[in-house]
Amino acid sequence: MTGARRPFRIATALIALGVAATAMTACGREHKPGAPVGEGLSTPLAGLRYTVFITRQLNLKDPEDSGYLPGLKEAAPGRGLFGVFLQGCNTGKQLKHAVGTDAFTIVDAQGDVFHAEKLPANRYPFAWQGGPVAGQNCEPQRGSLAQQGPTSGALVLFNLPLAATENRPLTLRIQGPAGTTPAQAQVTLDI
Repeated sequence: MTGARRPFRIATALIALGVAATAMTACGREHKPGAPVGEGLSTPLAGLRYTVFITRQLNLKDPEDSGYLPGLKEAAPGRGLFGVFLQGCNTGKQLKHAVGTDAFTIVDAQGDVFHAEKLPANRYPFAWQGGPVAGQNCEPQRGSLAQQGPTSGALVLFNLPLAATENRPLTLRIQGPAGTTPAQAQVTLDI
């Protein structure tokens, strides 16, 4: 009986090894700069690696969501407030600059473009700020309220027509500074 089980064990081990090797190869695969990536994957732009953790519609009547945007009013009928929670990390040693809110747009499958809302930092501590990012640090900065929040990312807010959310895929475009290669980073949003 032991001899009959041995080929089965070897075959099972080889299958498991093949699955593990395939998974490791897929995880380590580099994406072409500028090509869209999915949420949860990082994409390079101007010396930083941007990662969208989650995108979701915000309900300002919910205590968690109202905490992100204190005092902000609900979107008008037929529209929705959507939060893109992300980080931009500097894995190098030299100072880099994260893009500002004006560099973020969402493009739907019909080519309609929607711009991010500007949120002042002194009023909204979870809002994306951009600006200088020290080496081995991120925007939102390590230890900040946004970084320690439930999403670990800063909020980029969009006020979208609800009809646009049906024109999938929705792609977040992050425009890099002039002369940047690639010129932009793209993330397919999971709305």
